[in-house]
Amino acid sequence: MESTGTYWQNLFSALTGFGFDVILVNGRQTRNIKGKKTDIKDCQWIQKLHTLGLLSSSFLPDSTTDIIRTYSRHRQNILKQSTRTVLKMSKYLRLMNMRLDVVVSDIVGLTGTKIISAFIGGEKSGEKLAGHRHYNCRKSEREITKALQYNGRDDYFFALRQEWETYLHLQNQIIEIDRQIKEHLEEIIDNDDNKKQHVADKKPYKRKNKNTIRGIDMAQISYQYFEGVDLMAIEGINDATIMVIISEIGLEGVKKFGTSKQFTSWLRLAPNNKISGGKVLSHHLPKGSNRLKIAFRLAANAIGNLKEGHLADFFRRINYKKGRATAISATARKLAVIIWNMLTKGVQYSPPKEYMFLDQKRKLKLVNRIKRNIAKFELKPEDVGLALVYNSYYLYL
Repeated sequence: MESTGTYWQNLFSALTGFGFDVILVNGRQTRNIKGKKTDIKDCQWIQKLHTLGLLSSSFLPDSTTDIIRTYSRHRQNILKQSTRTVLKMSKYLRLMNMRLDVVVSDIVGLTGTKIISAFIGGEKSGEKLAGHRHYNCRKSEREITKALQYNGRDDYFFALRQEWETYLHLQNQIIEIDRQIKEHLEEIIDNDDNKKQHVADKKPYKRKNKNTIRGIDMAQISYQYFEGVDLMAIEGINDATIMVIISEIGLEGVKKFGTSKQFTSWLRLAPNNKISGGKVLSHHLPKGSNRLKIAFRLAANAIGNLKEGHLADFFRRINYKKGRATAISATARKLAVIIWNMLTKGVQYSPPKEYMFLDQKRKLKLVNRIKRNIAKFELKPEDVGLALVYNSYYLYL
């Protein structure tokens, strides 16, 4: 069966339900037909190619992964709608001389949300609106007051109010989707004793994006879903990357690829070498990308911003030789190989150079500062009361 849009899905489900072994084929493999193209000739051409063994089956996730993928992709679409709504709100605020985007980094953050709610509620004074400033906001109340001077345009105010209501509605939809994803993941884990028995250790701090799924401990969920394999130990991997792996391919989907080379080739992260007479004519990456490839590239870009770590050193070496674009692709491919080996072989991430998370860096920095101060002031244990503690401890023993 040729994959054409979404039209194949109902027929594919019906045929597989009756016990047929259906091979779904990419349209690129079947398009080179001579003469005028008709449905009958197309079917005959596909049958001939399949008889000669020239068609390969496309990857399809299992049924449970397919359900999570539907929720996840729907969530991404709503997030895009929410982003467009925020841009429209910023536009109407600017036209009303309410330069909220100048004094806050995110107009729907803690400070921006309170100010917009109060403004739509009827408060037009810039001084009173600035009173809703969060204590972490970098701008002072005086600067925020000067930026919020309403010019009295009621038409823009009406449009802003409707966009704000749309934004709140979309946020409520995202909360409902997050609840559905959480329930479905917990159901998958509860129905599998091999997944349910694993308990993840407490993780060091990792920064989270505001658009990550709320109400889910992704470190624990992913550790159980992947049957004791900790993908969160890899630097650059966050909640969003884990969710894309679960929703787009799943644990069983990764195991369908026999080697890591097949996996990276399917992701279009491996170079497409064209060789003739022993000479390499070209070795560019194939065109096209899926959501999993984009997630790996985003993770690779985040790794490029790290100051230390095994993958960060690898990124900098490629970046120095061939530029950042090539380094992102190479690091994304390396990430894909690491994840394939971890999931298929059940091994943990063990880089030659260990990466330190934010909490570990803070602890090490504090310890080093204490050591420098002890050496600087030539302190002894009895000067800070440690000798008494040690003596009491040894006396107790």
